[in-house]
Amino acid sequence: MDKRISKSGFLIIGLYIVMLLWWLTIFNRGIIDTTENYLFGGAIGVLTVIGGIVGLIKAKRWGGFRSSTGKSVIFLSTGLLTWAIGTLIFAYYNLFLDIAVPYPSLADVAYIVSWPLWTIGILYLSPAIGLKYQLKKMSGKVFLLIIPLVTIFLSYYLLFVIGRGGVIDLSGGSLKLFFDLAYPIGDIVILSITALVYSLSFNYLGGFFKFPIIVIMLGFVLNYLADFSFSYTTTQETFDVANWNDLLFTTAMFVLSVGLSLFDPHLLNKTEK
Repeated sequence: MDKRISKSGFLIIGLYIVMLLWWLTIFNRGIIDTTENYLFGGAIGVLTVIGGIVGLIKAKRWGGFRSSTGKSVIFLSTGLLTWAIGTLIFAYYNLFLDIAVPYPSLADVAYIVSWPLWTIGILYLSPAIGLKYQLKKMSGKVFLLIIPLVTIFLSYYLLFVIGRGGVIDLSGGSLKLFFDLAYPIGDIVILSITALVYSLSFNYLGGFFKFPIIVIMLGFVLNYLADFSFSYTTTQETFDVANWNDLLFTTAMFVLSVGLSLFDPHLLNKTEK
């Protein structure tokens, strides 16, 4: 057994494999807008709930709110749980209210709450990885300037120009406009901060945090791409529950869940032996 992966990590991997095989059967049969499609959408939320609970268990081992790492894992895990709640609400609209793409809805409220929680979680990692020290260096200051600019430009092109056709719809009311703006802004912030943390901490703390941070960053990148594809397919009116876009969301939440399972002080002790 890989010393970097705990039993809970292997549990999450096993659940993802089941989800992947399930998705393949849906894809091969070409079914759309069926109860099974909507159940798969709800199952994404269940997988994410498990990932969030695993993260909270790991946070307790770091002392919970008594340590920066514990706080970080708590907020990252809570972000997973709120995202999962949004997904389960989305599935409720699908299964019981017969609404294929509920937007805006209560699901979006839960989704949006995830962004500040994830952002706070990443920021709480900064003391543990010496981010303040790294930012005093010239290279750190350059990264602090360049990475947000690159992310903003990339996000404007992908999320606005391509994803929404370069148009902000003002006809849907103030609530829809809020979510239309909140989603891309949240993606920009979390991706920028994650990229900064990764680039400035790669060689810190003997490398223990290196692997979990790489996994967490990959998860947020995948979630960013999933948000982009969701915006594009809904704008083009080609989105269907349990399509390739939902597979991307499933993979993103799986990777984030595995990343949280890696933040385990017991694994740190094993890797030092």
